[in-house]
Amino acid sequence: MLQRENSTSIFAHIDWWTVGIYIIMVLAGIFSIYAASYDFDNASIFDGAEFSGKQLRWFGLALGLAVVILLFDAHVFESYALPIYLGILFLMVITIFVAPDIKGSRSWLVIGPFSLQSAEFGKFATALALAKLFDSYNFKLNASKKNYALALTIIFLPILLILAQKETGSALAYMALFFVLYREGMSGIVLLAALSAVTFFVIAVKYTETLILGIPSGEAIVFILIMALMVALLALYCKHFTAARNVFLWFTGTGLFVGLLSLCGVQVPGLIYFITVIIVACGYCILDWLRLKNNRMLHTVCGILGSVIFLFSVNYAFNELLMPHQRDRIKVTLGISDDPLGKGYNVNQAKIAIGSGGVTGKGFLNGTQTKLKYVPEQHTDFIYCTIGEERGFIGSVGSIAPFPDTYIANNISRREAAYSLCQSLLLLRGVLSDIPFMYQHRHGYRTVSGNRHPSSLFQLRRFVIMEFHYTSFHNGQNRCGKKGASFVPMKTVADFYSNIFAHTLALPKSIY
Repeated sequence: MLQRENSTSIFAHIDWWTVGIYIIMVLAGIFSIYAASYDFDNASIFDGAEFSGKQLRWFGLALGLAVVILLFDAHVFESYALPIYLGILFLMVITIFVAPDIKGSRSWLVIGPFSLQSAEFGKFATALALAKLFDSYNFKLNASKKNYALALTIIFLPILLILAQKETGSALAYMALFFVLYREGMSGIVLLAALSAVTFFVIAVKYTETLILGIPSGEAIVFILIMALMVALLALYCKHFTAARNVFLWFTGTGLFVGLLSLCGVQVPGLIYFITVIIVACGYCILDWLRLKNNRMLHTVCGILGSVIFLFSVNYAFNELLMPHQRDRIKVTLGISDDPLGKGYNVNQAKIAIGSGGVTGKGFLNGTQTKLKYVPEQHTDFIYCTIGEERGFIGSVGSIAPFPDTYIANNISRREAAYSLCQSLLLLRGVLSDIPFMYQHRHGYRTVSGNRHPSSLFQLRRFVIMEFHYTSFHNGQNRCGKKGASFVPMKTVADFYSNIFAHTLALPKSIY
């Protein structure tokens, strides 16, 4: 079977459904670029001087490169993952000093007629380096803090270099690699902390005009969210429902009391109130931790206190750490300020273009906002405006529909499930066991055989073979402690295995 797999073409194992979706998406993008950069004097989509022609050229080069990559053994990328990663980091360092200043950032290297962005090459290089780390001998992310430090270093080094290029958008894309750490065993609490930080930042920055108990409404809302988060963590994360109930009653009772005082004309300082009730609740949890030795209680307290500290740092980070143009973009995006002819011009024109498309759109090459160049950078950053104006709501939804289709094709594949079932059955038959199943070694944190099959399958096969032989050849003497052991005839065992093999060989060939 292994010889048959090695002799097949490299194209035999390609998921053509995913490739087909990808090609459709690329071709749709080329047509959108052509419509966004349409030139009335030169209307050829294949013109190499136009953006659509350049995109076609790069698409052809990408297909050729994909074929070349398929010709390489996968072990080549595994062996050279670290040199590739270090080489791209070196290219990023060079970019900081050599790249020209383009609209405030130094992220594009210009080499003759070509220009390339080193941050884009860094994405696959970082992914390769992480894969190499996770595949190293006896590596388990949760085994030690050193493993976390190595993984985070691989992710954050390119992020820091990209930030030095003043290309914040590309740096944010690297944050998606944290989902890889979650897949490798990182606690979901980390993702919850990241989501909470983003939520707290947006609310604290956006709602500052009105006051609640003497503090900005955004801060008051965040304090309430922190208290709700504490109750939820105690109940769902710590599994301590009594503590969750008591803390909830404490927050609710003090809140009602402060509300009644406000109605009576007694103004309670909001900052003092929120900090006091949260600190008292944290003290109660610490006492419970000392009594029950539940470390998750301590984690919850640290997280809540960290959230309060983060809230106090939001204003400093927004006003001191962010660049002026970044603050302006955030304000326009969140609706804090309205500057339709200045900082908000791009977003405002984009909304007009997409809204003018309606349900069905104006038709291909009939968009007025895009043809008259009202939308800046419409062939790159604002390409979706062209789609929304010419194809309308239906076309806009259709343009993003292939993305979940690709995910489903890659992760919920019937063929993949059938092949896994086939592998398991063949392994029980012994077809895939080219070496004795007793020969196993440690690979990462999984015990696998020479064929790298999970040890659970080998143990299952061992159970079926060894245990059945044990119970078939001996009567109840060894199992019940009775004397008079006798052997079951060999024909019984032979019939059992022949039935298993017959049913397995009768499986549909499609699952192979």
